Amino acid sequence: MMDHVDLNCDMGESYGSRIIGDDDSIMPLISSANIACGYHGGDPLVMGRTVRLAMRYGVNIGAHPSFHDLEHFGRREMQLSEEEIGQLVTFQVTTLKRMAEAQGARLTHVKPHGALYNMSARDPGYAGAIARAVKAIDPGLILFGLSGSLSIDAAAEHGLRHCAEVFADRTYQEDGSLTPRTSPGAMIEDPGMAAAQVLMMVKQGKVRTVSGKTIDIRAETICIHGDTPGAAAYARTIRELLEAEGITIQPCSRI
Repeated sequence: MMDHVDLNCDMGESYGSRIIGDDDSIMPLISSANIACGYHGGDPLVMGRTVRLAMRYGVNIGAHPSFHDLEHFGRREMQLSEEEIGQLVTFQVTTLKRMAEAQGARLTHVKPHGALYNMSARDPGYAGAIARAVKAIDPGLILFGLSGSLSIDAAAEHGLRHCAEVFADRTYQEDGSLTPRTSPGAMIEDPGMAAAQVLMMVKQGKVRTVSGKTIDIRAETICIHGDTPGAAAYARTIRELLEAEGITIQPCSRI
């Protein structure tokens, strides 16, 4: 059983006149914010505001790099070379790192977004390219990756601190992967059900898959998607349930 866990959310995904998520309501409830870097969401104004919002609540600041894909919100898979992946990650993470430092904050972690995240979980080339890029930027950064995936393996191989991530609002397959968003039942739409899944993952180290099988899982950080309708309710319900069970919410940098 884990007696402490990180609660993270993908933030700062609005851009221009398009508003995505309710960052103001969610930020006080989490311990780590993964801030979009302009490729799937976010723009310089939103990035700066989100950094300052995280600073206000003492929330750890992470970069959330993506494929260059505003049209599909970074959720379309792309076939890139390892060099292209490395440069893609380097540009976005470095941009947010410098923006945070300019405002007196520190970047603590990196979590790839969407299709880039999912591909790095199963493709050793993607996983390695991301880990190498993050290490070159700052070997002290923590890399977030899907629990039990190649992302975690690559981070360990390259000497990076890593944080095994589980998802509150997504269902699981028997191999530990997330159910594709295009499949029925991919999302958990009830905050109570999401909280119950989280409690099982944190306290028992297990999750029930869509097939009904129970598999092992390591929950060091819990993701709440900021663009999910009612994400603030998810975050509040999950935080209150975990704290009622005596589980402390704290960022991965202190775990």
